[in-house]
Amino acid sequence: MATTADMCISVDPETKAGAEELFATFGITVDEAVNMFLHQSLLTGGLPFSLQQPRYNEETEAAIREARDIAAGRIQTKTYKSVAEMNADIDADPPGLVSCLQN
Repeated sequence: MATTADMCISVDPETKAGAEELFATFGITVDEAVNMFLHQSLLTGGLPFSLQQPRYNEETEAAIREARDIAAGRIQTKTYKSVAEMNADIDADPPGLVSCLQN
């Protein structure tokens, strides 16, 4: 009877390299880390960590949605040729508007 069984998992190369580097700092291999994960899963009867969606306040959630929309090109943003041009635009804001770039 074999003392081990082979498993094949697929991960992207960056994740694999990062995991190898991280686990090396503990003096273990990725194989050993996966074995530890599997043993801990069996001991706890599930995943050995909490699985949760991050929750933020509404303002932060709105900012995340806006950032994703900007990144996806759904929202066009203003661009500047220089910091001086951007600062002039900020200084031209009507009173009462707050710019995150002002001191």
